[in-house]
Amino acid sequence: MAVDTPICDFGWKAEPFSLADPDGNRFSLDDIRGSNGTLITFICNHCPYVKAVIDRLVEDAGILQQKGIGIAAIMSNDYAQYPDDHPDRMRSFAAAHGFTFPYLIDQDQSVARAYQAVCTPDFFGFNKRDELQYRGRLDDARMGDAEGRSPELLVAMNGIAETGEGPSEQFASMGCSIKWRSPG
Repeated sequence: MAVDTPICDFGWKAEPFSLADPDGNRFSLDDIRGSNGTLITFICNHCPYVKAVIDRLVEDAGILQQKGIGIAAIMSNDYAQYPDDHPDRMRSFAAAHGFTFPYLIDQDQSVARAYQAVCTPDFFGFNKRDELQYRGRLDDARMGDAEGRSPELLVAMNGIAETGEGPSEQFASMGCSIKWRSPG
């Protein structure tokens, strides 16, 4: 089911976390944080929305990392019910798309809940003081042809790196709902 993200809650502080990648290496918010800001993105392997934007995301991430933006991708789906999102497949997905940032497993879904993530992809752009400044989409192409796209996330994060503030106008990201575990 496709869902849109809520509007940006400007100034909301990034929640600390410590998560492992598929190889067991642990990363915290402190490890991820960049000198000019931080981008936390919730993605998964199987979502058609993620598949449509992943190469553009990786390309934009490389540019942002060169500008001092720290980046992590977090997979929060219930991979027991969605085996395409299993950690072994996360490893191959990251390698196939050339990730230059950690791809982390939110095993108990606590980080997705703390961030109030709702879909994949869901982008959280923070300034260097860990204040939320962007909660929008990657670009205006979404699942369509990316030629001539407006790279909204890239532009927003560049602005955040330079001024500490995100754009006042932001368009919600759309994606598949996070696949929550059944209670109990």
